Amino acid sequence: MEKKLNRPIRVLVAKVGLDGHDRGAKVIATSLRDAGMEVIYTGLRQTPEMVVNTALQEDVDAIGVSILSGAHLTVFPKIITIMKEKGLTDVLLTGGGIIPDADIKTLQNMGVGGLFPPGTPMADIVAYIQEWVLTNRNF
Repeated sequence: MEKKLNRPIRVLVAKVGLDGHDRGAKVIATSLRDAGMEVIYTGLRQTPEMVVNTALQEDVDAIGVSILSGAHLTVFPKIITIMKEKGLTDVLLTGGGIIPDADIKTLQNMGVGGLFPPGTPMADIVAYIQEWVLTNRNF
């Protein structure tokens, strides 16, 4: 018997910092919505605190951060720290953008989930989030 939730998966898609390029984030948000997920898009120029507070208010299963600015080694650790401080230990932090492979490994060792470079098939991202949520937040 296939596991499934009795509710839509809720995902927060965020752009943190001064990175003003949001086309990719909007494509991801649309793809997740088309896959049946509820998507909250924060818009541009969010702080890590704003992202985590919105995730708490919206009771999301996952936070997806789109980052192209090169600030990934600052943004993701700050979000993780705030998530832990606020008790969001069962929410997936994932994302994508321009992140070197060596930095992906560093971030994943800190607790960030899958990170997806440009060109990743949308089906792969959808499947990853679905599987993670079914395994870790099946309520």
